[in-house]
Amino acid sequence: MTTVLTPASPLTAADRCDRCGAQAYLRVVLLSGGELLFCAHHGRKFEPELKKIAAEIQDETERLTSVPASVNDEEER
Repeated sequence: MTTVLTPASPLTAADRCDRCGAQAYLRVVLLSGGELLFCAHHGRKFEPELKKIAAEIQDETERLTSVPASVNDEEER
C-alpha cells in the first residue's frame, strides 16, 4: 500500500472501520475527495481496489504488533 508522506492526524480508538465497525487502522483518502476508514482485515482484503482509487493511504497497522515500553520493562525485572 502507498502510505501517507504528509503529516496526518493519528487514528484513534474512536475511528471505526466503515465495513465492520472494528477499530480503524487505515485511512484511505480518495481521489474524489472522500475518506474511508478500515480495520487491518478489511484494509488487506480491499487493498487492490483501494490502490486504484486512493490519493493517499495512511497505514497504522504496525500499532497492532507494537508492545508498550512499560510491558517490556516489567518483563525484564
